[in-house]
Amino acid sequence: MTQAQGNNTVILILIGITILLLLLIVVGVLFSVFIRRKNELLLEQQTSQKRFEREIAESQIEIREETLRNISWELHDNIGQLLTLAKIQTQNSGGDQEQLDEAANTIGKGLREIRALSKLINPEALKNMTLTEAIELELDRFKRMEYLTPSLKVIGIPVAVDKKIGTIIFRVFQEFFTNTIKHSKATHLDVRITYTDNTIDIKAEDNGIGFNFAFAKAKKGIGLSNMESRAKLIGADIKVTSEEDKGTQLHLIYTPKNIHHE
Repeated sequence: MTQAQGNNTVILILIGITILLLLLIVVGVLFSVFIRRKNELLLEQQTSQKRFEREIAESQIEIREETLRNISWELHDNIGQLLTLAKIQTQNSGGDQEQLDEAANTIGKGLREIRALSKLINPEALKNMTLTEAIELELDRFKRMEYLTPSLKVIGIPVAVDKKIGTIIFRVFQEFFTNTIKHSKATHLDVRITYTDNTIDIKAEDNGIGFNFAFAKAKKGIGLSNMESRAKLIGADIKVTSEEDKGTQLHLIYTPKNIHHE
């Protein structure tokens, strides 16, 4: 072998070693990026899970608080008035059987209201309800209290929803219902739940005074922001629309990951 050939061999070896080192560096950098990204994703998942659990806990607390307020209103405004009426009817009856029968009917109505109210008081009853049943119970209360005239239409075969997801969806609509009762001056509240093969589509609409939606959106009202953030947390699509003197609508579409019918 000549000196020139020897020099070429050394150069080729050096080039090979350099290329190998560069490849090792590239692989090392890529591996480092992969590990860092993996750790970031794990941290994001942990953060998302903690946020989800925190939102579940907050939603459950808010539902309980709203339920207690509802119970207080119903005891005072409905059952209390019925018992007071029954007392007056009894005192004024003077032994008249017809008036006593009216008092008995009033007391019977009060007892039926108490039985209905017991469902709200019993946490296990609420816990074991389906999403449809929970919404129906809320609308039944509005009808009993004569706040407005509610209606519920269910289309398709109901799909079971994870209890935690159902809690968040119910809280979104409970907040909408509460705003309707307090602020909208509506006389009707219509809810439609549509179950398809892979989605749950819920739309609530009142005929109230509505509001300037663009202005409320710009101000980022707490109620609207809460509904949107909760829907986003569970991967649901949500749309709130309203016009002055034309009512307000809430439309939510959720796609369960594991679908099975109730």
